[in-house]
Amino acid sequence: MTQKIAVYPGSFDPITNGHLDIIRRGLSIFDHVVIAVAKASTKGGLFTPDERVAMIKDVVGESSQITVDTFDGLLINYVKKKGANVILRGLRAVSDFEYEFQLAQMNHTIEESIETLFMMTSVDYGYLRSSIVKEVAALGGPVDAYVPPLVAKALVDKLQHVKKQS
Repeated sequence: MTQKIAVYPGSFDPITNGHLDIIRRGLSIFDHVVIAVAKASTKGGLFTPDERVAMIKDVVGESSQITVDTFDGLLINYVKKKGANVILRGLRAVSDFEYEFQLAQMNHTIEESIETLFMMTSVDYGYLRSSIVKEVAALGGPVDAYVPPLVAKALVDKLQHVKKQS
């Protein structure tokens, strides 16, 4: 029997409770989810890709159903390399849809055998973005409701380190 594998790509800088919700729900549909951390991101990053991978592994724990990895280059090539045929994406609002739709169409044009599955975020996380979490943390606000405790601590530590270097 062939495993149903999905790749969940993103910058995950940092991983939020919204991301974890999509992963948990994705695992109810797929046998295996590959969390694919983008090495190159137009967003820039607070954490290095290796730091993000380590954080995600610490948060999700050991599971035969989850792989945490990095990728560089064209996502479609990475998805094929992993033996997956689905890209899992979370949608927060209509504003996400247009961009995600364009990506999905482009990916499908490049490789028809790979589909994109859009999963609406749970209501509790509809507004949640990593960039907002970083901004709140940088301004000294509480982020415990938005990220796992380990990530909240890593944010505070990283921001203090960055501040000292400035």
